[in-house]
Amino acid sequence: MLFHDEVITADGPHSTPEGRVLHLHRGGTSVVIDLDAAPNPAIVHWGEELTDSTEQTLRSLAVAARPQRVSGGLDETARATLVASPAGGWLGTPGLEGHRDGASFSVRLELVGVEVDEHRALLSLVDREARLAAQLELSVGTAGLLHQRITLRNSGDSPYTLQHLHLAFPVPWDATEILDTTGRHLRERSPQRHPFGFGTYLRESRRGRPGADATLVLAAGRPGFGFERGRVHAVHVAWSGNHRLVAERTVSGEAILAGGELFAPGEVVLAPGATLTSPEVIGSWGDGLSELAHRFHDEWRRRPAHPRRDRPVTLNTWEAVYFDHSLDRLTALADAAASVGVERFVLDDGWFTGRRDDTAGLGDWYVDPTVWPDGLHPLVDHVVARGMEFGLWVEPEMVNPDSDLARRHPDWILRARTTLPPSARQQQVLDLAHDEAYAFIAGRLHALLDEYPIAYLKWDHNRDLLDAGSGPGGVARVREHTLALYRLLDELKAAHPGLEIESCASGGARVDLGILARTDRIWTSDNLDPLERLVNQRYTALVVPPEMMGMHLTSPVVHSTGRTVDLDLSAAVALFGHVGIEWDLTTTDETTRRRIAAWVEYAKRIRPLVATGRTVDVDGTEPGIDVRGVVAQDGSSAVFTLTQTDTTASYPPGRVRIPGLDPGRRYRISVVGGPTGTAGQSELAWQTHDTTLTGRELDAVSLRPPVQYPQRSTVIELVAQT
Repeated sequence: MLFHDEVITADGPHSTPEGRVLHLHRGGTSVVIDLDAAPNPAIVHWGEELTDSTEQTLRSLAVAARPQRVSGGLDETARATLVASPAGGWLGTPGLEGHRDGASFSVRLELVGVEVDEHRALLSLVDREARLAAQLELSVGTAGLLHQRITLRNSGDSPYTLQHLHLAFPVPWDATEILDTTGRHLRERSPQRHPFGFGTYLRESRRGRPGADATLVLAAGRPGFGFERGRVHAVHVAWSGNHRLVAERTVSGEAILAGGELFAPGEVVLAPGATLTSPEVIGSWGDGLSELAHRFHDEWRRRPAHPRRDRPVTLNTWEAVYFDHSLDRLTALADAAASVGVERFVLDDGWFTGRRDDTAGLGDWYVDPTVWPDGLHPLVDHVVARGMEFGLWVEPEMVNPDSDLARRHPDWILRARTTLPPSARQQQVLDLAHDEAYAFIAGRLHALLDEYPIAYLKWDHNRDLLDAGSGPGGVARVREHTLALYRLLDELKAAHPGLEIESCASGGARVDLGILARTDRIWTSDNLDPLERLVNQRYTALVVPPEMMGMHLTSPVVHSTGRTVDLDLSAAVALFGHVGIEWDLTTTDETTRRRIAAWVEYAKRIRPLVATGRTVDVDGTEPGIDVRGVVAQDGSSAVFTLTQTDTTASYPPGRVRIPGLDPGRRYRISVVGGPTGTAGQSELAWQTHDTTLTGRELDAVSLRPPVQYPQRSTVIELVAQT
């Protein structure tokens, strides 16, 4: 319904003659919307929850945000409204662009209705001249995340080609530094910072998936913001296909972050009466990146579909055996896995027809009878008899040209020309939006899940989508393929209750909340080098809760980097996530297996803390020292890792802070893993004395870290004293 001349709050409408203002608030966040901004509403505040939210205050906030007319500008200075456009005077990046066969390009959506439901607002917008209507949903989640989603309807009698649609979030004017991430295969989510000056900063993914180089968030904050301090805002696009993120500062005094789907030419043509609903774009903010991340973690954990049981310690066979499958070798590996406490055994690539290397077989999802004459039953039975769940690797969206499927159905391959798109890993992409292709893949997956007690699918996606069309001369297909993927994941989950699915994409190339709404974890990176993983895991956790991030112990010589690494370092870096092992344990001796088993036992002990606690990333440490941890929500306990990534200029190292604890409680500190001393040095005093300090003292006064060789990590545990 439409409210005239009102302030509208979560408690209901309140009349006022001076304007219409909407206030949504929850989880420490307030969002104030000026409904009278022209041509459509504008957010005038997104951030700290308002302690004074009276009608007068809200009206005053709206009035205070309205710009003056200035010389050389429009008679009415344009604002960054929710769906800004040139027809409304906006000279920055439009929120919506499209046309009708080249004509009717002008859009000016105006507010015609408002519905309010506690923490949510539904704004109805119409452009009668352009014959478009929109429903814009804004909601504040339980942890204070701001969600936006828009549904656009073609109310005309001719097709409407949609070129661009994004959702905007204003940021404070003093947010003059940008943080985003980039990367490549084996080095995803590497941070980079830039000044947020005037103009447009654009990050796009045109890979048909987010891609290894995609930014997980686009953040803007006060210069020098870190994990612990500094106001910062960020947005994330919850979509697993092409997308774009924009940071824009205009000379008219507006600064915004915006995000949405990226459309290929002609990809979205709305027939008369048809609608399109955008993916959610989600905004978070905080005093420091950790607070910003905690909003994502807390809200995601409150979903009904979030994994509740302890995350099973997983062994994946890929780096242990690669394509060299045999029953004897894999049952021996399963025995070794069970002996160290593994709870889930995952058979990786190489089990299906013709799959002796990565050049053939994708698409032929039948157990290879030459390697497995009795099917997978002997291996599965052996794994289950050892008390472990069985998991299986699949890559259902891909196809090798050298496969029976590709030879029989070349029309099921995504392509825009008569020639195939450039090859990657000797494979192409199957068009899941093709009804017959979808039915075949769904049928094969259901058949495998029906025949075997498969508790877990490792769902891989090993190439970008290039020139992805419905066939020679056809239409762009990334959007429809992504929606078909979502439908398939939902179908499998509904038909097989309890099934868990991992999103893997050449490692961490498809990490977003669109895919994580349907899966149970992501494979954070194919790079298992713990030193490389420190950075990767820190920035992945800006959005992804730790228990949904696959983190595995690796072999002594890391396959991806060739670095020789210490077992204690590898284990310590893997602790704050969904722990697993990527290692041929049959090559280890008894002493090594006992050490692995001890780490597995410890990971099991603290996994409830990891799955519910708050991440802490410590700023300002001495170069060469990394300090991070997880603190229980009630402050009763914590686990921290002190990692020496390199030699330090000071010797012994200077003191380090342990922040994030309850400042008034006293904690006993103990070393639970890692080196406790090397030749020529004494033990730390707090290791040999019954040392207790308050959370305030550990943060403000700090303590000495252990002297370690480079590339070593020590795990310390802190328990509050009663």
